[in-house]
Amino acid sequence: MVAFLKWLLLAPVAIVAIMLALANRAPVTVMFDPFGGASELSITAPLFLVLFGAVMTGVLLGGFGSWLRQGRYRKASRDARAEAMRNRAEADRLRAQMASFPALGGPSDRRAA
Repeated sequence: MVAFLKWLLLAPVAIVAIMLALANRAPVTVMFDPFGGASELSITAPLFLVLFGAVMTGVLLGGFGSWLRQGRYRKASRDARAEAMRNRAEADRLRAQMASFPALGGPSDRRAA
């Protein structure tokens, strides 16, 4: 069901992207020099490649920014996981220690007397 819903949402996006690429095949010049002096700082490419490149760059930069901002949560998760493992090991050690002790006069000893 999830795969069907994913395709149901992604198919229209893919169709629009293909239509955009087919409709915008004309070459455009993108200049990276804000003053327009050096022509070696420019590229000529079809418009759809420029648009898709800008979108992909935005997605990558946004993902990297999110990854950086979530660093403290990943560290807190690692610390909590390590503490839980230490606590689990200590609990196992204490259970093993308690199992080695003889019973200290439980209720069954009182009935026998």
